[in-house]
Amino acid sequence: MNLETFKYDNRIVRAFAIATIIWGIVGMSAGLLAAVQLFWPEANLNLQFVSFGRLRPLHTNAVIFAFVGNGMFMGIYYSLQRLCKARMFNDKLSWINFWGWNAIIVAAAVTLPLGLTTSKEYAELEWPIDIAIAIVWVVFTVNLMGTILRRREKHMYVAIWFFIATALTVAMLHIVNSLAVPASAFKSYPIYAGVQDALVQWWYGHNAVAFFLTTPYLGLMYYFLPKAAGRPVFSYRLSIIHFWALIFIYIWAGPHHLLFTALPDWAQSLGMVFSIMLIAPSWGGMLNGLLTLRGAWDKVREEPMLKFMVVALTAYGMATLEGPLLSIKSVNSLSHYTDWTVAHVHTGALGWNGFLTFSMLYWLFPRLYNTPLWSKKLANWHFWISLTGMMFYVIPMYWSGITQGLMWKQFTPEGFLKYANFLETVIQLIPMFVLRAVGGLLYILGTFLMAYNLWKTAKSGVFVPEVEAQAAPRNSGHDLHAEQDPWKHRWLEAKPITLTVLSLVAVAIGGLVEIVPMYLIKENVPTLSSVKPYTPLEVLGRDIYIREGCVGCHSQMIRPFRSETERYGEYSKAGEFVYDHPFLWGSKRTGPDLHRVGAKYPDAWHYNHMDDPRLTSPGSIMPRYSWLLEQKMDKKSLPARIAALRKVGVPYPAGYENSEALKDLEKQAETIVTNLKVGSVEAQPDKEIIAMIAYLQRLGTDIKAQAVAAPVNTSN
Repeated sequence: MNLETFKYDNRIVRAFAIATIIWGIVGMSAGLLAAVQLFWPEANLNLQFVSFGRLRPLHTNAVIFAFVGNGMFMGIYYSLQRLCKARMFNDKLSWINFWGWNAIIVAAAVTLPLGLTTSKEYAELEWPIDIAIAIVWVVFTVNLMGTILRRREKHMYVAIWFFIATALTVAMLHIVNSLAVPASAFKSYPIYAGVQDALVQWWYGHNAVAFFLTTPYLGLMYYFLPKAAGRPVFSYRLSIIHFWALIFIYIWAGPHHLLFTALPDWAQSLGMVFSIMLIAPSWGGMLNGLLTLRGAWDKVREEPMLKFMVVALTAYGMATLEGPLLSIKSVNSLSHYTDWTVAHVHTGALGWNGFLTFSMLYWLFPRLYNTPLWSKKLANWHFWISLTGMMFYVIPMYWSGITQGLMWKQFTPEGFLKYANFLETVIQLIPMFVLRAVGGLLYILGTFLMAYNLWKTAKSGVFVPEVEAQAAPRNSGHDLHAEQDPWKHRWLEAKPITLTVLSLVAVAIGGLVEIVPMYLIKENVPTLSSVKPYTPLEVLGRDIYIREGCVGCHSQMIRPFRSETERYGEYSKAGEFVYDHPFLWGSKRTGPDLHRVGAKYPDAWHYNHMDDPRLTSPGSIMPRYSWLLEQKMDKKSLPARIAALRKVGVPYPAGYENSEALKDLEKQAETIVTNLKVGSVEAQPDKEIIAMIAYLQRLGTDIKAQAVAAPVNTSN
């Protein structure tokens, strides 16, 4: 048999590996600072660029798209070449992928602290960066599919199936969720509003977890675990079930983030049902991985890389059992908006993604530099320190979350809220916040040990830029995996285009079933005649609220529970959000819900609260926003903002932005300045604080509680 000689490209793998380590340290450091600010708000030094609201999206983007993203590309570029027995399709595309992706991350690291954000979770980056993401992702997909199409191995291994599903679905999610109308170079408004925006965002948000943090890493698990264990995957049949069931079911589960909200009940129920169904394929994948190690536990004891892999798989199993549990309505009524969700997310992030990335790095560096790992002892120290840090993180957050949920719902024997003052519930959590920061510190210390160990490994070896290999030509008819064909799946593994099309169909069905009716059936989003568009001053105030990341700590969605209507007021209706571009329902309550805060406090209270929250709320952990008292509002951008909002459906009169908008803004600002004088506060009408007050005083005032008759869930 004639064999073809070719070379694997290790340079691109090394580049992504180094970027993974660097961005991991950066992202974790940002997270540690944010964790410290939650019990010590002065840690932001009263600097707007590192305030919690701006730091949190920087942290999430850095760890998801920078750390895990580079780790994903690192693993794919290494494994795909060897699985296909072919060099990457095009070296130039590989490097465009690397430099383009990391340039996007740098852009995120600059724009997010500047407050340039859409506020949409895991999709905060503004429209020019979104376009760049789409372009770079297309480059990656072309390189991926080109390599697969010119492979020398006839049948595609299971890892490649997951890589294909990742490339297709992330592109679909990103494009649909990012559709927006620009108002300026770094300001845009999504084409969706309110309930529709919430559904599309969490269809994206949940599946960003599914198809960026899960499916590519499952593919990498299917490659690296058998390699390290020296054993084949436990069950080929199980891998088939795992893949197809996972990609079909996952896409439906997004609405479980919106239970008991203004989302229609049918969509909530679909999300809950499919979330529960996810247990089966998720645990099938976990068990397929763990059972691959049968008979190889001596290696697990000896190899730090396998220790990390075992914990990663265990964390994946726990997180994918807990996720469906949290999607059950009775459980969600307690857990949602609490730190329980934070604990759940970080079980997956720290355990599954973090530990599997560490495992791959420990596997790759000795092979990239043709030398043994510099210190197994140091790697074991990393394992135990980071595992301890993970426990110090998630256990206090579980405790904190359950404490929050129970305190929010507790009534006295006389029928009154026991903790009517929300701040009472926050103060109880501060010790858990401290422990969470300790856990984060331990986790990042372990990462520093790894970075040092890998640097010493590289120094002790010689980098191998290319690895020569030989294989039979693609058309030789040689099949290294000839075996019984369960369910006739083998023929599909030899047809990448067919498999790609079927994967696209599988992931598109759920999204179409959930999203399309929200646009075709008007009754799904009823309107209320009393709900009017925001005034020009309120538009600027709302955009400042978005810029400062207030949605990261405050929800604007009162659920139909007695505990919430007693605390906040009338529960939220779908029709109240028809002009909200974007929606701001939030996913976490570090502070109270704000949907009915309008007219609850005088203007002077809001002014003093934003200047120093501890003046109005002793013991508050909210940071100061004193710069709002000094910075002038951006009136020049108002016409473009009004025009963009009209394009996405807000019914401002034609030409309003060119004639009356500024006059209305100044008139409302003068009214607020007059109100502030009543509270002994002197302020200028052109300051940002005036716009913020206008927006906050508008919230929830469009409807009257007695005008809407509907049952309230008294069991919660």
